[in-house]
Amino acid sequence: MRADYPAAPPAWYSSKMLIVVFRSKLVDAPDGYAEMAQEMLDLAKTMPGFVDVKAFKADDGERLTLVWWQDEETLRAWRTNARHLVAQKAGRERWYEYYTLEVAEVKRTKDFTRGQ
Repeated sequence: MRADYPAAPPAWYSSKMLIVVFRSKLVDAPDGYAEMAQEMLDLAKTMPGFVDVKAFKADDGERLTLVWWQDEETLRAWRTNARHLVAQKAGRERWYEYYTLEVAEVKRTKDFTRGQ
C-alpha cells in the first residue's frame, strides 16, 4: 500500500451506506416549497446517520438531489420522521409536477483530492 493512501475508509463510510437519488420537477408556482425544503435540509442534517447531500438543477427545470445515509436503519428513521411525512404529503399535493425516488447501496468508494 502506498504511504499516501489512508489505512481505513473515512469515518463516515459504512459498507451498507445508501444513496437516495431524488429526481423531481416543481409546478410553476410552488408557494411555500423553498421554506419547507430548507426546513427538511436542516432537519436531515440533525438526524443520526445523515452523511451528506448535494442538489443540482438542469436547464429544463428538473432537479436532482443526492442524499447519503449511513445505513438502512438511519434512512428508515428519516423516511418515517413525522415532519418529513408532512413535507412528503405537501409535495405530492402542491409542489411536484413529478418525482422519482431511487435508493442505491454504495458498493465501494474512492476519493481523490489534489495536494494530498
